Amino acid sequence: MSTPTTVPSEATGQATPQQARPVTLFTGQWADLPFTEVCRLASEWGYDGLEIACWGDHFDVQRAATDEAYVQERRDILSRHGLGCWSISNHLSRQAVCDNPIDDRHRNMVNPRVWGDGDPEGVRQRAAEELKTTARAAKAFGVDTVVGFTGSSIWHYVAMFPPVGDEVIAAGYRDFADRWNPILDVFDECGVKFAHEVHPSEIAYDYWTTVATLEALEYRETFGLNFDPSHMVWQGLDYVGFLDDFSDRILHVDCKDTRIRMNNGRNGRLSSHLPWADNRRGWDFISTGRGDTRWEDIFRMLNQIGYAGAISIEWEDAGMDRLAGAPEALEFVRALNGLIPPQSAFDAAFAQ
Repeated sequence: MSTPTTVPSEATGQATPQQARPVTLFTGQWADLPFTEVCRLASEWGYDGLEIACWGDHFDVQRAATDEAYVQERRDILSRHGLGCWSISNHLSRQAVCDNPIDDRHRNMVNPRVWGDGDPEGVRQRAAEELKTTARAAKAFGVDTVVGFTGSSIWHYVAMFPPVGDEVIAAGYRDFADRWNPILDVFDECGVKFAHEVHPSEIAYDYWTTVATLEALEYRETFGLNFDPSHMVWQGLDYVGFLDDFSDRILHVDCKDTRIRMNNGRNGRLSSHLPWADNRRGWDFISTGRGDTRWEDIFRMLNQIGYAGAISIEWEDAGMDRLAGAPEALEFVRALNGLIPPQSAFDAAFAQ
C-alpha cells in the first residue's frame, strides 16, 4: 500500500489494521472544479486526503514526470489544506490501451495528445506511452499506487452472440498481456504498482475474468486490483468473497454504492440504454451508504485480510447534490472504518 506524498498533521504515515485507515475523496467526478477548490472542499469536510485524477487541472502526468516545480506546487496545495495523497488515478487514457473499436467515445475523454490523429492503433500506442509516463509521474510525486482501467478488445463479445470461438477470447487475453507487460515493465522500474478496477468494459469485469486476467500476466506482482463493489452489486457477485479470495491483490479500495431497481418485472440488469437516475433502469449508482451494498461486511473483511491502505470515496449519484452527498458519505465511511479489530477474543474472559 502507498504512503502519503503529503502527510496531514494528525497522520503519521501508513495505517495499520489496528488504526483507522485514511479516508480520501476521488477527484474524478470533481474535475470540472479547479484542484485548489476540490482541496478546499475536501479539507473543510474532514477528508484525510485525495485520490487525484489525472485529468482536468488536477494532475498532468507529463508535467509531473519532468517538472519538479510542478510536483512541488501540487504538494504545496495539498499541504496548505492538510491533505495527504496515497494514489493517483488515470482511468480515461488507460481505457484506450486495449479497446476495440476506438471511436468518438475515446476522443471525448482521452487526453488530446493521446487521441492525436485518431488512428485507432496510434491511439492505443499513445495511450500505452501515457501510462508509462503516469508511472514516472507517480514516482516523482511520491506515491506507489496508480488506479485505473485496462480497456478490452473482447468486451463487445460479452453477449457471446453471434457465436464467438474460444480462440477469439483467448486472443483477447493475449492482446491484453502483449500490450500491458511493456507498460508494467516501466511500473517495475519506478517501484509503482497498478491497481486495476474490476469493471464492465474492461478485460477483468467479474470474478472469472479477473482470474483469467491474472493468469494472462502470469500473476505479475506489479498488477493488482482496485476494489470497487458498486460494479459487482448489479452483476450479482459475492463481492465480500471476492475480497477474501483476492486479498493478496487488493492495492486500493473505492467506496461507491449501487441501488437495485429490478423488482417491477420491467427493469433489466443491462439498463436498456437509459440515462442515470431514470426509474426504468435496473440499477443506479448512489451516494455511499444509501444503496444496497453490504458495507459493514466489506469493512469487517478488510480488517480480516489486513488491508491497511486508503479508503477512497468515489462519489456518484445523479439524484443528489454532490456538495451534500460527499460530506454525508464521509461520515458514513468514517463510522465503519472505525470497526477496529479487538486485541483479544470477546469470550476470552470466560477462560479465566
